[in-house]
Amino acid sequence: ANNSFGDIQQVATIDDLNKIREEALQVHMDEEIEKYIIELVAATRDPKAYGLEELEAYIEFGASPRASIDMYKASRAIAYLKGQDYVSPLEIAYIAKEILRHRIILSYEAQAEEITQDEIIEKILAAVPIP
Repeated sequence: ANNSFGDIQQVATIDDLNKIREEALQVHMDEEIEKYIIELVAATRDPKAYGLEELEAYIEFGASPRASIDMYKASRAIAYLKGQDYVSPLEIAYIAKEILRHRIILSYEAQAEEITQDEIIEKILAAVPIP
């Protein structure tokens, strides 16, 4: 084929991908880590409950509970790719911005003050106790 990517070589079969998926599902997640994920997502909706009163004016809408499901899945996948058989708070912090960034709707005040979702997520990560 004559395309800008050159020849495409298959590196995995569907069976390979299904096996990897099954292995990733075996990565252990402690109940405390699950609670941590739920707390991080909840803090985007109710920052005051986590001592982050200053964020209330900046968040129009926080992340929905569905974000916790995506954080759960993504953190297990990252742990698997790192060769770990468990999820640690490091994986949660690693994926938090990618999962939460587009789910936090900023207020006009935040936009006027050029506050970003990433800054809000960093403050939440710093405020929610790590298990």
